[in-house]
Amino acid sequence: MLKGLGNLASLVKQAQQMGGKMQSLGEDLKQRRVTGSAGGGMVDVEANGLGELVACRLDPALVAKQDKELLEDLILAATNQALLKARQLHGEAMKSLAGGFELPGLDDALAKLTGDAEVPRE
Repeated sequence: MLKGLGNLASLVKQAQQMGGKMQSLGEDLKQRRVTGSAGGGMVDVEANGLGELVACRLDPALVAKQDKELLEDLILAATNQALLKARQLHGEAMKSLAGGFELPGLDDALAKLTGDAEVPRE
């Protein structure tokens, strides 16, 4: 029974350490940028590593066409691409942050976050 308490104390300590690093990671991810593009670069959507959209650029020639449906489709495609890249960036950052931590289920959770199909087992 005491062995279990030692493991619990170790887990709590690791969680506290991770909490401090998570705050720093959040600040870093907020500054990092990814871009999704559609229509051969006619629409670019920029997001930060937290998945917040921060910019949208439209080619003036695309706007001049006044094709509302095409514009909507391209904005959605570029946005989805940017958000996917932001999730991947976030997941990769979480993996590097978690290196060395032995929290049960952490590898599986991070694999889902980054979109990895399988998590290698040791």
